[in-house]
Amino acid sequence: MLQDSLVLLDYLRGMLLHNEELWLLLFPVMIIIELPLYLLVLTGIFRWSYMREEPELKRFPSVSFVITCYGEGEAIGITIDTLVEQIYPGHIEILAVVDGAVQNQDTYKAALNGERRHTGVRNRKVRVLPKWQRGGRVSTLNAGLSMASGEIVINVDGDTSFDNDMVFTMMKQFADKNVIASGGALRVRNHNANLLTKMQSLEYMLSMQAGKTGMATWGVLNNISGAFGAFRKNLLKQVGGWDTHTAEDLDLTMRLKQYKRRYPDNKLAFSTHSIGHTDVPDTLKGLVLQRLRWDGDLLFLFLRKHNEGLSPRLLGWGNFVFTLAYGVIQNVLLPLLVVIFSVYMVIVYPLKFVLALMLMLYFVYLFLSVLIFVVYIGLVSERKKEDLKSAKWLFLYPVYQFFMRLITAFSMVNEVVRRSHEESSMAPWWVLKRGKKF
Repeated sequence: MLQDSLVLLDYLRGMLLHNEELWLLLFPVMIIIELPLYLLVLTGIFRWSYMREEPELKRFPSVSFVITCYGEGEAIGITIDTLVEQIYPGHIEILAVVDGAVQNQDTYKAALNGERRHTGVRNRKVRVLPKWQRGGRVSTLNAGLSMASGEIVINVDGDTSFDNDMVFTMMKQFADKNVIASGGALRVRNHNANLLTKMQSLEYMLSMQAGKTGMATWGVLNNISGAFGAFRKNLLKQVGGWDTHTAEDLDLTMRLKQYKRRYPDNKLAFSTHSIGHTDVPDTLKGLVLQRLRWDGDLLFLFLRKHNEGLSPRLLGWGNFVFTLAYGVIQNVLLPLLVVIFSVYMVIVYPLKFVLALMLMLYFVYLFLSVLIFVVYIGLVSERKKEDLKSAKWLFLYPVYQFFMRLITAFSMVNEVVRRSHEESSMAPWWVLKRGKKF
């Protein structure tokens, strides 16, 4: 097997040395787009590790959690428990907002049980807010925001649990008065379910926890997750809270970034060691449907809803260049180019050459994945021994990445042809229909 691979790579080397067209097609993508992102993340992680200083909290701002509840059942009780049990001396308000409480009686009753369990706990207040008519995720978040009393609002999903030092660690970000919002790190709770969840666990480690740590260090954080994000309440209300349509987290992140030029000291932070645990899809169908929604929303937000906001006049040059390169080009256009390039290769070049090229690209991306993983284990991970167990699955990660790009490409076409963002399961059709058309 190894001998055959070496023969293929030697054949590829000969073809590449005498094929300028292929160089022009393939390597600009890697050199101009892919490698700079890896360098940005790696240097950002090293800078974060070198400069990291744990600020001493001199005050403990009050915190309001808005839990979006819809169909989680008994799992909502675990989420409430992990928030009440936070090691944090300040006041914590927990608002469990149950969307469509009439239809979701199991979730509603589980939330009420959580409220009763923690009655009288010092500096903790659990409140259940039933929304009898379903209004969707954005409606749920804004209902919670309208009732929140805390200085900092943290939105979390109803099926997410947290380490007990999460709030204390997150509040260290807000010790800097210029930080207006901060993301938290999510880990895959059901990573041992099957191979799909193992791949997603690696993705959450490398692309999300490590990637966002590196990007935030340079001031170009791409997104504050809708499953786990913290905001200064006054500012969140000033920008109008969450907006209708899908991908409300990226939409809010973009709106916050659009104040950067006017308020250059504003910062979007990422709390690397504020840890939440969530379940990911454990079936291929579930994963594909999730990514069709996530990725199709990227095109809608960048090229429809916020096309006029993609301007250095609003974002500042740093965020503008980064969003253009790694929001639009890498996440929207590049997956389509990958599919077109792959089809072109199969049609024009011999199968042996195509296989050799795919093998070379596999080793390139495997090397980059291993490099990020080693840095992640050494400098970022708070569970090094546990995370090292994932190393044995790294050899499959480039294949998973390629598969995800194929799904992304399909989601882009689906959004262009069918306006798939209007078919989101995150809100009823009548809510999405009333939203502004873009």
